[in-house]
Amino acid sequence: MERIRVLLADDHMIVREGLRALLEAEGDIDVVGEAQTGRQAVQLTQRLRPDVVIMDVAMPLLNGLEATRRIRKVVPAAKVLILSAHGDDMYVEQATLAGAAGYLIKQTSADLLARAIREVRKGNTFFSPFIAHRLHGSSLKSPNGRGAIKKKGTVLTSREAEVLQLIAEGKANKQVAASLGISIKTVEKHRQHLMSKLDLHDTAGLTRYAIATGIIESPVQITII
Repeated sequence: MERIRVLLADDHMIVREGLRALLEAEGDIDVVGEAQTGRQAVQLTQRLRPDVVIMDVAMPLLNGLEATRRIRKVVPAAKVLILSAHGDDMYVEQATLAGAAGYLIKQTSADLLARAIREVRKGNTFFSPFIAHRLHGSSLKSPNGRGAIKKKGTVLTSREAEVLQLIAEGKANKQVAASLGISIKTVEKHRQHLMSKLDLHDTAGLTRYAIATGIIESPVQITII
């Protein structure tokens, strides 16, 4: 029996431990690694070359949607299966555009998760039943692979989305610059460009946008600059 190599990406250790226990009880699935940030998920995927990455949406440093997009770019053979507490259309659409092969909510049973892993490993798509029902006949297409987040006609590049997430997580310009290896002046330019592009005027507005589009999950303390 061919074994399926799986990488778990979730910022909660107890969730990763539970998933590992459930999946290792299956006869054909090996958990080869765990990531607690989106950035680490990309790095481990490049190093470990798993068949399937189980990815949460709300991930620190780099959200699961952007991490999915990067994984699909650097390791096209790896299939990403989103496992999230959120099942609304906006999250599902963003995940599909990012290149996810499937989308499950965290209320999913262990049997359904294992089935989803096997299906996406084969090259198929797989969604939680109620999501699949909603998507039936919809216009969602395969990912375009262009590395952008789109919401109501506005497209953010991968770098803009990354800067936006760090700002929304409460990072000051200096911290964003250090995290991304760019200059503070470049961060300031990205911030101003984001505000202009999104027609927003302050950090609070950027944070609300990040929450609304699934870039971050919930409000965080904001550092006013």
